[in-house]
Amino acid sequence: MSIYDFIFYLFAAITIVSGLMVVSSGNIVRSAFYLLATLFGISGLYVLLGADFVAVTQIMVYIGGILILLLFGVMLTSDITHIEIKKGKVAVLPAVVGVGVLLGSITSIMMKTNWKIELSKIQQTTTYDLGKLLITDYVLIFELLGILLLIAMIGAASMARRDDK
Repeated sequence: MSIYDFIFYLFAAITIVSGLMVVSSGNIVRSAFYLLATLFGISGLYVLLGADFVAVTQIMVYIGGILILLLFGVMLTSDITHIEIKKGKVAVLPAVVGVGVLLGSITSIMMKTNWKIELSKIQQTTTYDLGKLLITDYVLIFELLGILLLIAMIGAASMARRDDK
């Protein structure tokens, strides 16, 4: 087993175990922290696939923005931190059967096709190529989206400052 395979399995294990802990934890704060580990594992998998722009975007948007806001919202609301999530045991058997069928089909497909990722086929500098495309071929669309986001920010700020009289 190469170091690439080891790191891939490590990130896959982090993602799967923390994802299972998100749905099985009874405490909403712990579920939010397990979601942080899940999103981090997915970001690591993106890095291994050579999609560095998507990995950094995953970290900045989901981990840096949305999840931190979720954690602050949960932790600052004192009533919600003491809520225990009810876990039903009725759907455990269908879920186990569904996951088993999914894993079995993925394993059989991988064994039949001898599915392997070759590192030579993965493009290493996706951020450079994406930036080059945004500045050359798609510059008009890029600028129009920037103006649209500026208009949305000004509208949101004016709606937030408006007094209800």
